Amino acid sequence: MLFNSFEFFIFFITFFYLYWKVFKQLKAQNILILVSSFFFYAWWDWRFLFLLSFSILLDYITGVKMCGATNISIKKRWLWLSISINLGFLGFFKYYNFFISSFADLLAQFGLNPNIHTLKIILPVGISFYTFHGLSYVIDIYKGRIKAEKNLVDYAVFVSFFPLLVAGPIERATHLLPQIKGGRIFDLNQAKDGLKQILWGLFKKIAIADTCAEYVNAIFNQPGEFSGISLALGAVFFAFQIYGDFSGYTDIAIGTAKLLGIELLKNFSFPYFSRSIAEFWRRWHISLSSWFKDYIYIPLGGSKNGMSDTIRNTFIIFLVSGFWHGANFTFIAWGFLHALYIVPSVLLKTNRHYLDIVAQNKKLPNLKEFFQLISTFSLVCFAWIFFRAESIEKAFEYIQLLFTKSWIALDKSHLKIIILLCIFILIEWIQRRQEIVLKLNIKSKFLRYSVYYFVFIAIWFFISKNQKTDFIYFAF
Repeated sequence: MLFNSFEFFIFFITFFYLYWKVFKQLKAQNILILVSSFFFYAWWDWRFLFLLSFSILLDYITGVKMCGATNISIKKRWLWLSISINLGFLGFFKYYNFFISSFADLLAQFGLNPNIHTLKIILPVGISFYTFHGLSYVIDIYKGRIKAEKNLVDYAVFVSFFPLLVAGPIERATHLLPQIKGGRIFDLNQAKDGLKQILWGLFKKIAIADTCAEYVNAIFNQPGEFSGISLALGAVFFAFQIYGDFSGYTDIAIGTAKLLGIELLKNFSFPYFSRSIAEFWRRWHISLSSWFKDYIYIPLGGSKNGMSDTIRNTFIIFLVSGFWHGANFTFIAWGFLHALYIVPSVLLKTNRHYLDIVAQNKKLPNLKEFFQLISTFSLVCFAWIFFRAESIEKAFEYIQLLFTKSWIALDKSHLKIIILLCIFILIEWIQRRQEIVLKLNIKSKFLRYSVYYFVFIAIWFFISKNQKTDFIYFAF
């Protein structure tokens, strides 16, 4: 059930009415959320409801047992049981065929050709996200940051809350559980903000991401048919495809939650307006970056044990981040590239620079900032080639063609998408200080609603023009 589908519209309208008009008590609302979330997940593939249910029960029981443990060894035993089973399921469904195929390829290098059969394993949608919800919960209990949740329904809602279930943001129990357990009232201003965020999220997905997808698919499927400049634009188009797709999903998820009186974690903050790779990672997929920092980087020692350990830990989290995205060496290469990008700032201790938005009190960046923006974006786009390519070989083929083919001939069909992206960038630049892009600082009510109407019409236009596609991060 895609957020940009008629089925979801009917589902949510029905749910919204029941949520605020029929099930007015908190317990009833939470039961409604849980039942609706399971229905939402079953719409994808009902067979994997058992996996979601098992994950919820496992971590719920683990939390209760850890809180009741009489000594640290019992507590640790329950922790590692949960981690092992959760990662075991994630590893089997997401990486089994990858490891089997890689092992077969390795044996082939020594002249052995074993008859190894791989299974046609379907990847359960959202498994990486709800697994990380559960892992952060049990680790936080073990560390003494939170107490175990005794109410199974409340905990199940935390894990399976349908706006974030299949593609994040990755929530923390410390942030979401108190909202699930606390009273919720309908706030008109919060609801208006939610609608604005949903509208902009739909625009990013339908107008930007799905339009870019058409060009990206054509260029990456047949790179030899295009000029060098078209190949460069292919990487740029993919950068905006994945940004519009993933941040668009996040905006819709956060906006939907606002309509229910719940605030989700921020996941994007204009990442392509970054002056360094370190700043980019503070603005891109924020919930995942902070998850890796809190549960892998810091436990490994972070930056406390000298520069060599700091660099090692940096490479570990970026390689793990790459592998988290999928069972392909292309993702590992993408993570490795970003680790290489960020090492100079770690060595020079400049990775904590640029904590504010670029050109905070100015309309335009200065010359230095402009070149920082362009260079950072160029590095990010280059890494996206590996992320998008079907294999390492295809990625290197694309890069070779990029630097050897002519940069003079520009495909005229690309001009329309370039103009669309320029308009999109301009809007986000003007609104970069706002949490919500469509939260307009325009006094005239007529002009404000004219903008909303224009965005809505643009969405409607691109719905009829573009082929509907799944959100990219459903595959992760």
